[in-house]
Amino acid sequence: MSYRHTVRQTTHVFEDLKTLLARATPLRSGDQLAGVAAQSAEERVAAQMALAELPLTTFLNEAVIPYEQDEVTRLIIDSHDADAFAPISHLTVGDFRNFLLAGPTDTPTLKTLATGLTPEMVAAVSKLMRNQDLITVAAKCQIVTKFRNTIGLSGRLSTRLQPNHPTDDARGIAASLIDGLLYGSGDAVIGINPATDHVQTTIRLLEMLNVVRERFAIPTQSCVLSHLTTTLQAIEQGAPVDLAFQSIGGTEGVNASFGINRALLQEGLEATRSLNRGTLGNNVMYFETGQGSALSANAHQGMDQQTAEVRAYGLARAFEPLLVNSVVGFIGPEYLYDGKQIIRAGLEDHFCGKLLGLPMGVDICYTNHAEADQDDMDTLLTLLGTAGVTFIMGIPGADDVMLHYQSTSFHDALYVRDLLKLRPAPEFDQWLLQMNLIDTNGRLLPASASHRLLEGI
Repeated sequence: MSYRHTVRQTTHVFEDLKTLLARATPLRSGDQLAGVAAQSAEERVAAQMALAELPLTTFLNEAVIPYEQDEVTRLIIDSHDADAFAPISHLTVGDFRNFLLAGPTDTPTLKTLATGLTPEMVAAVSKLMRNQDLITVAAKCQIVTKFRNTIGLSGRLSTRLQPNHPTDDARGIAASLIDGLLYGSGDAVIGINPATDHVQTTIRLLEMLNVVRERFAIPTQSCVLSHLTTTLQAIEQGAPVDLAFQSIGGTEGVNASFGINRALLQEGLEATRSLNRGTLGNNVMYFETGQGSALSANAHQGMDQQTAEVRAYGLARAFEPLLVNSVVGFIGPEYLYDGKQIIRAGLEDHFCGKLLGLPMGVDICYTNHAEADQDDMDTLLTLLGTAGVTFIMGIPGADDVMLHYQSTSFHDALYVRDLLKLRPAPEFDQWLLQMNLIDTNGRLLPASASHRLLEGI
């Protein structure tokens, strides 16, 4: 089915829903690279106006990738909650935007609505929103998950402590780990990206993290971000796996390029839950995503990269994850060219994931060949803080020495917590107090050379 809208006596025709969504997307380099972006600002506005008039029920009747061809599409359609959708089923996309922004639409309303929304509905409404709209609605969404602590509560901001090392050296990792803990980082997860995806390396790092966590009774969870098949082998060998990690995408094709499918994700969920290592809950999956992954795998199926990204969130929520992280600027300027595009994408990803019911974090980051700098990251960090982002990254000096990209530092987390009066997860917050690392107001205390965390380092 084609869609059309007339602007200044010029009728713009969009051949199908996938094309309409792509042309309505704010400008970004990845869509230009894919050849799906609007050719002019006028065409983009025409597409946005046509999209605003589209009934939400259209997304239940027209798939951007056919049902028979894609298992992500099948999951989206088969898991749609018609009862949750019913209260808004009469709305257009433009009406839905107004509904989301309306004062009476509160946190409980959005929580009840989440399972009635498809990723394409959410992607569509985000394309009609200004940045302030994305922030306003996301701030209403409170998504709470649990493993050894409680993540996502109002007034809280969690961090992933990311102590990567280019050779997986235990002492180098330990130095970054202790540094992060002294700065109050690590309540979302202590997560290492291994330099080599080997089973024995994964087990060694997991055991090291487990020893530190148990030694100091830290109420958090650890993760080595190896491929899911590697984690499954580690589980079979008795490794102390808290969370199973996997990068995912919004089409069957991009997931195949990652070496995964729905069945493997289900196997990972069940295997990790069978260990019963959580004390407060059993959210055991950690997913990472990023706009441009489908295009870089040549598996975007003609979609714009933001719609493909939001479909990845539709896949993620089927596995009740503890954490979902959009690594927003990591793939490079071919997909998000500059600071403006990275900021917009980060706000979109956070809004869309939260609206779908996911515990969304954002790796506020860029590569060194992008037209962006740390001031852009400060801007996105502050905006996401006001939008209620679930967690951000904590990296020594904001510079990852293994992955070679720029992110957010331990100090950045302290800044936004202090500015917006936010605290870590409550159980971790209490641990920081007991360890004499913060005062009762949440402000960092100086650690002496004899502090317990420095024993044996």
